[in-house]
Amino acid sequence: MHASLGGTGLRAGELRDALLAAVGPVGTLAVPAFTPQNSKTSTAHLAQIAGLSEEGVRAFRAGMPAFDPAHTPSHGMGVLAEAVRTAPGAARSGHPQTSFAAVGEGARELCAEHPLTSHLGEESPLGKMCGEGWEVLMINVGFSVCTAFHLAEYRIPKPPLRMYECVVKVNLPGSSGGQPGGPKREGWTAYEDIALDDSDFAGIGGAFPEDGIRRGRIGGASTMLFALPHAVDHALEWMTENRR
Repeated sequence: MHASLGGTGLRAGELRDALLAAVGPVGTLAVPAFTPQNSKTSTAHLAQIAGLSEEGVRAFRAGMPAFDPAHTPSHGMGVLAEAVRTAPGAARSGHPQTSFAAVGEGARELCAEHPLTSHLGEESPLGKMCGEGWEVLMINVGFSVCTAFHLAEYRIPKPPLRMYECVVKVNLPGSSGGQPGGPKREGWTAYEDIALDDSDFAGIGGAFPEDGIRRGRIGGASTMLFALPHAVDHALEWMTENRR
């Protein structure tokens, strides 16, 4: 689910609870709970350090807190995503930049084992959701923020790669031998993954077959509902034909 509730009159907690009631006791509600500012290259981070001297940038980065799945707020995902992340019994995946939060049946299984090198790939919660045939609900937002399209980038033959860096908690050698539960410190880690690019998502969405979309309204907000696997297949076909 993606939502922007500004100006709609909808209240995040009430809407979350209504959607949970709609999916029922064996359903699950999931949202992106991204933290893009935990990076050296994201737009969010670059805005934070704009205008700082080199010394100021070093000091800012040295003081950046490590991602904590239990406490770090999402950034730019909206109040409904935060209402899901903080709901009683909610689970969150452990990726320090592109985590997902979920509540309902199977939420913990969905959010388990989210590798660093699979921001939004087959091993991420997004990949799991696609494999299980989930649906995507968009509330008062367009396809330019459709996270589902990113999975298609992992399916392009020889997709471009890039390096990422973020702050994480790492295990220190000690009485627990560096195993989970042992003493930790905060530090930067670097890893390689797909070079994610959402600059053409509005165009991909504009070409989405209308018969694959159910449109409606929640209160005064426009909505779209569509099958996640169908969206990924469409995006892959579009990217294969149009990206160079």
